[in-house]
Amino acid sequence: MGRVIVVRDQMQDGYRYELTAPAGKAFAAEFNPDLTPAEMLELGVFGGKYMTDCRAEFPRAWFAKAKLSPSGKDPALNYFGVDASQPLAVWRAKGWVHPDDPRGWFQWYCRYYLGRRLPGEDDRQIGRWKAMRRHVAQVRRNCAHGDLFCRPRQRQALLHWAYDSRVI
Repeated sequence: MGRVIVVRDQMQDGYRYELTAPAGKAFAAEFNPDLTPAEMLELGVFGGKYMTDCRAEFPRAWFAKAKLSPSGKDPALNYFGVDASQPLAVWRAKGWVHPDDPRGWFQWYCRYYLGRRLPGEDDRQIGRWKAMRRHVAQVRRNCAHGDLFCRPRQRQALLHWAYDSRVI
C-alpha cells in the first residue's frame, strides 16, 4: 500500500496512481466478483487482445496462464469461443469509459483489485458491474444448470464482468 504505479503503454504514458488498499481485499461491501483478473485472463476473455501491451503494470503471475493474442482479437481464445465484446469506440460513444481507465471496465477492475481507489468512479463502475446481474438471471431462467452451450455469448459477456457463468 502507498506504492505509486506509473503507466507506460500504448494508451497511457505517464499516468500515475497510488495503491491505497491491499491487493484483492478491502472491496466495497456490494462488490464481490466471482473471478480475479488472473482467473479471467486464464479462462479467456476479450479475444485475448485486451492486455497485450500493458503487462508491465500488473503482476507477472496474472499472465502465467493468460490466453493472449498480440496480433489481434481472436474470439477462439475466449472461454466460450465466441465474440461477446463491443468495440472500444462504442464504449466511448456511450460515455462508459473514464479518462483514468481508457480501456474500460476491466482496466478499472484490474487497478481496483491491485488497490487503487477512485472516489465516485469506483461507485459508478461497481454500479455497472451490479447491472450485469440481469444477465445472470436470464441465463438461470433460460438454461439448464451447467448447460454451457446455452447462451454462450451471454455467458462470455458475464465472464468479461468477473461473473463465473460456468457455475450458473
